[in-house]
Amino acid sequence: MTSPLVPIVTGLIGLAMLASFVLGLAHSISTGFAGFWGGLPFTVITVTVLALVAYDYWDQCWRGKR
Repeated sequence: MTSPLVPIVTGLIGLAMLASFVLGLAHSISTGFAGFWGGLPFTVITVTVLALVAYDYWDQCWRGKR
């Protein structure tokens, strides 16, 4: 039997690691050869996907408790 705190902590760590990797990738694409306008579609997709990941984390860890 695991503690109810385990999914919350591991989910938050995973979300932070994913966000830092993907946002760093989007930043390097936007400031590199592609430029801002070339990296803008990737940045928009990145922000959308991270919003979906954050919603799923909230749905699994917080809303599912009721």
